[in-house]
Amino acid sequence: MDGWLTAGGRKLVLGMVHLSPLPGTPFHEDGSFGRTLDTAVRSARALYEGGADGCLIQTVDRVYTVDEESDPARTVAMGLITRAVAEATDERFHIGVQLMRNALTASLAVAKVAGGGYIRAGALVGQTLTAHGMVRADPLRVMEYRRRIGAEHIQIIAEIDSMHFRWFDGQKTTAEVARAARAVGADAVSLCHPDEDTALDMIASVREAAPGLPVILAGHTRHENAARLMAAADGAFVGTCLERDGWGGEIDRDRVAEYVGIVRRLER
Repeated sequence: MDGWLTAGGRKLVLGMVHLSPLPGTPFHEDGSFGRTLDTAVRSARALYEGGADGCLIQTVDRVYTVDEESDPARTVAMGLITRAVAEATDERFHIGVQLMRNALTASLAVAKVAGGGYIRAGALVGQTLTAHGMVRADPLRVMEYRRRIGAEHIQIIAEIDSMHFRWFDGQKTTAEVARAARAVGADAVSLCHPDEDTALDMIASVREAAPGLPVILAGHTRHENAARLMAAADGAFVGTCLERDGWGGEIDRDRVAEYVGIVRRLER
């Protein structure tokens, strides 16, 4: 598999840039978009200056549609933020887009037009039950759209067992879901579990079932366990432990540098 996800065996640190509710969503605060954009750019700069490999710009709200769609105002807002982050960093900094819950074509469009390099898919295969209803994957639509807009270079990281996705009815193992995701075109998969040993077992099962498929931690990683978890994984989405004042806060450059230092020592 070509691309930056497997470049040189480097372990990827991808910081989470959590956004306040955007225009076009029910809990958006009128007049707040400028603050949201500025905070996102400052957080991305902190990641960039702290040595992270990239970021994932993710919408955060209290309620989402489960359909594969995004309100036009929300999509435009995400595009403006993604472009601003791209202009504040450089081509070495990999920018991801995730319009929750599963607006994959809109995420691909934003990444393609605004300077992103990948998306994270909440459900690329199968279906998962969420608080907002059943999210059903439509990989054919996603892959056809990616080709139609010339976005084959936009990588897709598929969640296969995480806070956002678990195979409905439990009839497939994590490893089987990984194989299914790769079969439809995923460039990498992401997974996590709050129990460290369970997470390591999940990674090992995917390694055996889908050799060569990059495995990115989808959460539950922090400075205290980074060395153990990242020794087994190819990268991680890192959020709360880098944010001032806990989840959803602005990212702190010094915390980023400390985390990145732990990971880089594994590569020596």
